[in-house]
Amino acid sequence: MGKLKSYQEQLQDIVAKGINTAEEQQKKLAAKPFEYAEKLESEVREYSVKSLRERYDGYSVSLFEQLRGLNSRFGSFAGELVARIEKEAAESADAVVEAVEEVAEEVTETAEAVKKTVTEKKPAAKKSAAKKASTTA
Repeated sequence: MGKLKSYQEQLQDIVAKGINTAEEQQKKLAAKPFEYAEKLESEVREYSVKSLRERYDGYSVSLFEQLRGLNSRFGSFAGELVARIEKEAAESADAVVEAVEEVAEEVTETAEAVKKTVTEKKPAAKKSAAKKASTTA
């Protein structure tokens, strides 16, 4: 019976130590939210609602001024980009016009040469046809 009593006491000691450890951990965990709340409470007391509103408004104004500045810079950049693209498009259009004018000039010269060649050969054909018509008449 002495051994059973010894086991019982050891078991109760183990359980008691477990309970004590659990209690300490629970107290530590439970203390955290209260510590944060106390810290927050002391910090909140340092500021009035009015000063908090002024800070917020100041940050808001600053943020939107920065956004407007960014928008302005973006607009300038986009304007420069559009101007550059328009300039390149105009230069490309000028190059196309020049190429078309050169081709048109070459076509005109070729057409004139063909016309001249046809005109030189045509009168001979008409004369022989006119001779045939007068001999048959």
